[in-house]
Amino acid sequence: MTLTKSDIVTKVHELGFTKKKSVDIIESLLEIIKNTLEKNDDVLISGFGKFCVKDKQQRRGRNPATGDDLMLRERKVITFKCSGKLRNKIND
Repeated sequence: MTLTKSDIVTKVHELGFTKKKSVDIIESLLEIIKNTLEKNDDVLISGFGKFCVKDKQQRRGRNPATGDDLMLRERKVITFKCSGKLRNKIND
């Protein structure tokens, strides 16, 4: 089962916040994370993991539909590395 933003809002609402306040909290949190990543800064959440912005170099690729070679442009990607605590919890 996939956890959605709506599911997270519901969980926060169950903690005693109003539905509107729960939505505001989650939207604010996600906006902070997005703004931080836009500035090429990492987001570290202790006990959970680290989101990093990485630069990908231009490289040769292939169109799988046609088989034609092409050049993939430089771009930025977001990576996630989970914390040791989370990894251990998942593997127990």
